[in-house]
Amino acid sequence: MEIAGQSLPEGSWWDWEVVTWDAGRLILAAGHDLTYHHGLEVVFVSPLFVSCPPAFQDPVFRAPTAGERERLARTLGEESPVVVAFEADGGGRDPVSCLVAAERVDVVPGLFERARRHGTEAPVRPPDWPGAPPSTD
Repeated sequence: MEIAGQSLPEGSWWDWEVVTWDAGRLILAAGHDLTYHHGLEVVFVSPLFVSCPPAFQDPVFRAPTAGERERLARTLGEESPVVVAFEADGGGRDPVSCLVAAERVDVVPGLFERARRHGTEAPVRPPDWPGAPPSTD
């Protein structure tokens, strides 16, 4: 499987879920069961356009069509550096067509633990800033 020219590592990537989405990044988690951990993150840096459900299964990634690229260019006012298109099972009767445009995409394999259900412990994930965390005092 490939996303925007980057190959995904071997693995069972059938469950997918949005774990972070803000102005700076969209992070999709993937694994065979997302209950306690996931083994892959696809990080879209500076997402410009996102059209996908918050959770989906069995995505089939493909090159975006000319029509999808044209629609994005009209919507955004310019060409996007990265455009990822895929069909997935969003829980309905038919597959859903998804489209993500961003400045960059990174494929990050690893073991990412999920947050505990009752907030007893924060999830374990690499910090997204250099050095020690800033003081809150």
